[in-house]
Amino acid sequence: MKISVGPILYYWPKQQVLDFYQRLLDSPVDIIYLGEAVCSKRHELRIEDWIELAATLSESGKQIVLTTLALIEARSELSGLQKICSNNAKISVEANDMAAVQMMSEKKLPFICGSSINIYNAHTLKILQQQGMQRWVMPVELNRETLRDILADAEAMGIGRQVETEVFAYGKLPLAYSARCFTARMKNLPKDDCRYSCIEYPEGVVMETQEDEELFTLNGIQTQSGYCYNLLPQLPEMIDLGVDVVRISPQFKGIEQIIQQFRDGIDQGKVDSGLIARQHCNGYWFGQSGMSTVQDI
Repeated sequence: MKISVGPILYYWPKQQVLDFYQRLLDSPVDIIYLGEAVCSKRHELRIEDWIELAATLSESGKQIVLTTLALIEARSELSGLQKICSNNAKISVEANDMAAVQMMSEKKLPFICGSSINIYNAHTLKILQQQGMQRWVMPVELNRETLRDILADAEAMGIGRQVETEVFAYGKLPLAYSARCFTARMKNLPKDDCRYSCIEYPEGVVMETQEDEELFTLNGIQTQSGYCYNLLPQLPEMIDLGVDVVRISPQFKGIEQIIQQFRDGIDQGKVDSGLIARQHCNGYWFGQSGMSTVQDI
């Protein structure tokens, strides 16, 4: 089983982004996703910068993937998508909406489908595989039994060995996207004059219930889970299911420790209780409410 680090979902200063990826080169991670998946107004790194960074990091021997926006609203964003799909560095692309799937399919280039592409059964998997999909990231709200059924059906259809499966295994869950910017709204700013407020919140803005439960995290136009999703204890089950890649979402601090704990869990079956002691959730994996914390059953 491989470990991936997904795209940075927050808005970090350019130098911090560059330092983050430099540190990843020394970690036991196999796949690194780069690029802006949330908001096109985030310009600390522009598309050309991401492509250049991807080309540089690809020399490390790790698999590098350029990611695309999950919500495209403007012609300029389509133009940016075209640049990513046609990148001269020939870097792999993660499609996060169907426009990217269409572009990659028309170019007859292989691609990866992110978790925001609604793949809920093996028939959809087969259609996308025929269009060039090589790996899919399971939608975060699906549970282990649904995944088991999808993979069994894919095997029966003869595509089980032709498509890799990736599971979002650690980080704030990306739940929804909106045309509104919640971070700007919180500051009483219009979206078109947001003043790049997201950069003030490197881990998003946690929204609590009246009972002080962390319900959601606001991240610009993206809504995330309040608690950190953590499937480290479920690594043996994912291996048995045939999951090929587990994804860790970038954290503002401590990413190296988290990656190492997953690496130890995969290679040695060793789970560090220090990580799972942190407030987390895993309910979706067990078919329960997403913010629940369920003991393995």
